[in-house]
Amino acid sequence: MNHEILKRVIYDQHEIIRNAVISTREYDFEPNANYVLTGLRRSGKSTMLYAIVRKLVASGVDWNQIIYVNFEDERLVGFMLEDFSDLVEVSSEMSDQKPYYFLDEVQGIDGWEHFARRMADAKERVYITGSNAKMLSYEMEARLGGRYLSKKIMPYNFREYLTARQIPYDDEAQHTSKGIGRLRKASEDLMHDGGFPESLDFTDKRGYVENVYQKILLGDIVLRNDIRKVTGLRILIKKIAETVCSEISYSKLHNILTGIGVGISKDSVITYIEYAKQAYLLFPLENYFAKFSERESTPKFYFEDNGLLNLFLIHKDTALLENMVAVALRRSCKKEFYYLKSEKTGIGIDFYVPETATAIQAAYSISDGMAYDREVSNLLKLASSFPEAKRFVIVTLSEEKTIQKNGVEIEVLPLYRFLLER
Repeated sequence: MNHEILKRVIYDQHEIIRNAVISTREYDFEPNANYVLTGLRRSGKSTMLYAIVRKLVASGVDWNQIIYVNFEDERLVGFMLEDFSDLVEVSSEMSDQKPYYFLDEVQGIDGWEHFARRMADAKERVYITGSNAKMLSYEMEARLGGRYLSKKIMPYNFREYLTARQIPYDDEAQHTSKGIGRLRKASEDLMHDGGFPESLDFTDKRGYVENVYQKILLGDIVLRNDIRKVTGLRILIKKIAETVCSEISYSKLHNILTGIGVGISKDSVITYIEYAKQAYLLFPLENYFAKFSERESTPKFYFEDNGLLNLFLIHKDTALLENMVAVALRRSCKKEFYYLKSEKTGIGIDFYVPETATAIQAAYSISDGMAYDREVSNLLKLASSFPEAKRFVIVTLSEEKTIQKNGVEIEVLPLYRFLLER
């Protein structure tokens, strides 16, 4: 690879990093470790690298030690495995000090992991990002031989979103009418628009998210997996979005598609969903009460970002609120969480977190008598028949109170307060 082109790419990237507006994210990195950053497209992985670069420079590292290469740069079309040696030579030409390598969206270079392992073995510092199935953390452990730590980067959580929008959420803001009003409005905005960092710069946020979705669908799923029945895939994702609050089997999804004339097999349905999971578009939730062998057969599906889900829904804020709760739990839970459903007892609980013994219902509002009775009775049934559960919560859009009934305390939390806990 021409060294002058590589230097131009690196120096141009330095300028981009210097001028970037970087908002605080809630991720920590070991100072002496190498990392692979994975996750949904446009979730902020590159900006995370920018922050690491600026921290290094602030600590005294010279810019010429920063070998940052974005492999989506059109000047690097045709870059191959053997060209990584040129990258090492260029780093030596730029500085005789220790280099720091940043390989952004490197997954398109076949065999890149061989270079990554060689650099790690040579005790070089390397940071890598990627967005698709090739960068899944469980695969990275095998492909990189434990030489790198893997960290999944998600779109903004609520605190990060508030920070980026310069909305205070300190103790004072949570105890004044004006502060609470702003927090409630912000939680509703996040619920509708999603948390893609760059979307905050766009007036047409839906248009931005639609563009991201098309890149995920066509680039990370269709093109990479050579899918020919694109229409079938599109309709499948739409049907999953429409059932996001309900458990649904692969057979039922196949029957739904067959019923509207979409000719794809059940095996294809299962395969397509696996591709969507690998592209970080969807994630499944299993029934805690189901037999272990049956847990994967009837999952509930949620979208990794609410903005993506909202592309498919019209006036379905209840589904958006539940997805928002699921996303917050996915990010904050150190271990697995589930939903609860028992035909025997009639219990149906949206979420259960074994780690904290917390049962959570998501309801847009419980001001209506029927909604109140439904959500409260489900939690009371659980409390009486499932002693493992210790904390009981109903997340609503804006209501807040404590319900004491039959010796059970149920916390009713507005969405903004629940998200701030996570």
